[in-house]
Amino acid sequence: MGLAEKWCLLAAGSYLLIGMLTGAWKYHGIRTSPEHKAHTYVSLAHQASLAYAFASVVLGQLARYSPYSESTTMWAACVPLAYFGLAIVSYVIHGVLKDTHNQFAEPHRLGKGTVSPVSTRLFMWSLGLGEIGGASVLLWGFVQSQLLA
Repeated sequence: MGLAEKWCLLAAGSYLLIGMLTGAWKYHGIRTSPEHKAHTYVSLAHQASLAYAFASVVLGQLARYSPYSESTTMWAACVPLAYFGLAIVSYVIHGVLKDTHNQFAEPHRLGKGTVSPVSTRLFMWSLGLGEIGGASVLLWGFVQSQLLA
């Protein structure tokens, strides 16, 4: 098993566990809320963690067949994994702080403070490029090594 595959599996297991823990948190919110509803970002953290766990497994499988150097394969796999983790962390923070129901509504709230709209946009662009770029490299590597070889 290559190093990129190991990182993908570690991320998958971690995100799965976070999904289960945030699921318990979500259940607690549903049970104790007068509206019987968990906070938006608690639900989002739960759902995203589970989705990213399985996405990490897919990235690992694509990395397995990568024809590229170990370094290129690591970058292509770990950049999306890192952004998955950062997204989950941001959802958990908003869930703990209960500071917003839409992190993109201006002003961009973070606790009692705000985040610059420019910073938010730059981060989202980098997230999109990093996730899509990394997955594209791994998918193209799979196509090259398994379908075009």
